Amino acid sequence: MADTQVKICGLQDVEVLKSMKSLPLDYVGLVFAPSRRRVTAEAAAELIAELRDWESETAPRSVGVFVNPDREELAELLRAVPLDVVQLHGQESPQVCAEVRQAFPQVKVWKALSVAGRDTNAAEDIHALLDSYAGTIDALLLDTYDPQGSGGTGRTFEWEQIPLYQQAAANHRLPLFIAGGLHPDNVNELLDGYSPYGVDVSSGVESNGSKDIIKMTAFVERVKQS
Repeated sequence: MADTQVKICGLQDVEVLKSMKSLPLDYVGLVFAPSRRRVTAEAAAELIAELRDWESETAPRSVGVFVNPDREELAELLRAVPLDVVQLHGQESPQVCAEVRQAFPQVKVWKALSVAGRDTNAAEDIHALLDSYAGTIDALLLDTYDPQGSGGTGRTFEWEQIPLYQQAAANHRLPLFIAGGLHPDNVNELLDGYSPYGVDVSSGVESNGSKDIIKMTAFVERVKQS
């Protein structure tokens, strides 16, 4: 069985990224949407350059997080910042995802979906939703619903809904990542209960709003040794 994939999101500082070089990471997320973790194209280019000099055999792949991006602005940014993945974290329709995938074949396209209360999404609705995105994306990410924004709440959603999404994603061979409120003390519960393809963490490995190497190390080790 393959290792669970780990994505640490919201990187902003090159020195912090350097401190992570011993960690067996799979993805590093850079936020380009409005957020306290937002990075400029210039800062992102420096971070990507650092990834190219990673010490391990396989460097983490870079994921740019966007919310309802303007196509021209996205094209301009991708010219300056050679990302591996574009993560669409807003209300992007299947058509928009397909257009991004076609316009930028050099990147993978992930779609984030917000998950609300336990009884909000019936099985048939989830299957219909993922059917509509079939062929337009390369992976799916579940995050906690936030009525004020598009994620980054630091709260978990009702994990009991995960199997419904897993079944629907498996029908289209879509890898499924879980985000929302994860941290070193609860990630093993998620892995033991649901065995997702990957996990995505940001605030759960921070102290005082900054990435904490001790927490990041604990998180990655617990996932990889699970």
